[in-house]
Amino acid sequence: MVFNHLIGVRFPVGPPKLKMSYFVYVISSNRNSKLTTYVGHTNNLKKRLSLHNRGKGAKFTRGNLWKIIYSEKFDTKSEALSREYYIKKNRKFRNLIKKTFK
Repeated sequence: MVFNHLIGVRFPVGPPKLKMSYFVYVISSNRNSKLTTYVGHTNNLKKRLSLHNRGKGAKFTRGNLWKIIYSEKFDTKSEALSREYYIKKNRKFRNLIKKTFK
């Protein structure tokens, strides 16, 4: 809702917008007796994990039970996407996360 002031300036009216948080996560599953990881981003970790475990997430994650082994919180979606890209490309970092999980 917007209020028009007498001199033509517009001021927003109503409750302030809620600040959303975004997460980058690493999930793991034992697939064929090998620890497999998947990296993604979301604004709701519990819901996203539930989708992965019900087979409604990414195609790669279907048919397995997944656990969150690592997550980071960000204020903006662009920060989360940037960090997700970094983790996906950095195998050393992913292997370090896998080692700490074992």
